Amino acid sequence: MVSDEKLVAAALDGIDGAFAELVTRYQDRLLRFLLARSSSRADAEDAVQDTFINAYRYLASFDSRWQFSTWIYRIAIRNSAKQRSLHRYEPEVEVADDNDPLDACIAHAEHENVWLAAKRLLTDEAYAALWLRYVEDLSVKEVASALGRSSAWTKVTLMRCRRKLGEELNATERPPLGSESYG
Repeated sequence: MVSDEKLVAAALDGIDGAFAELVTRYQDRLLRFLLARSSSRADAEDAVQDTFINAYRYLASFDSRWQFSTWIYRIAIRNSAKQRSLHRYEPEVEVADDNDPLDACIAHAEHENVWLAAKRLLTDEAYAALWLRYVEDLSVKEVASALGRSSAWTKVTLMRCRRKLGEELNATERPPLGSESYG
């Protein structure tokens, strides 16, 4: 498989299909990332399209010392911020087709609860850091670069996010102190 950096170089040299391959590699990941940050699927799809238009337009400014994935996510973050609407966030979660509808329903509910809690509890930047690290599987260094922050900030933010989410999820699973259950 050809590296992203080689595809960028090929696209800059005018080789047909090089940039299209980058779009194919990243469009689903970017859409998933932007769905979690947008108020609607249409806004997320628009942000993905704008991300690739901007990436193509400024491809010559890409610095090959960095990861292409970091660069493209940084563009996506800027585009989603531009399109942020005043409507309340309603996540759209795509569940893979599965033979067992109960398993699909449970997976959907668990996924929705964690990310809804994260969206409600965390700042946009902290939420983006968490998503890029754990859903998109970027390294701490790549997340830091995509967000324009230091690695130390990213590590601390991720630790605080995990702690805050853990407290919230554990609090909803156990009864409040002082309550008694009979039965």
